[in-house]
Amino acid sequence: MNDSQPTSPRRRLQSLLAIPDSQRTEEQWDELIELEISLAPVNQKKPGEQTAEPAGRAPRGGGPKRPRAGGNGGARKKTFSNKKTASQGGRSAPRGAVSE
Repeated sequence: MNDSQPTSPRRRLQSLLAIPDSQRTEEQWDELIELEISLAPVNQKKPGEQTAEPAGRAPRGGGPKRPRAGGNGGARKKTFSNKKTASQGGRSAPRGAVSE
């Protein structure tokens, strides 16, 4: 290629994609990934467009909080213990233990 003219990013991406995966060097993989990210439509800035958020930060969903699905209104579930009381035969064996 002629070094006097810079290669467009899209043309460079096409030339990197023409190289079989198994023959690409680490540097070529890095450049390919960087070009794919920078050329993705979501990362293209339109003329006159300003970003509302600093780079690297996604806007957070504002507004009122909605209750999560579940139906119990945030109440905790009641847990039950299966330990025997003294009136039911004393202490129980630990889980997984073989009783005699």
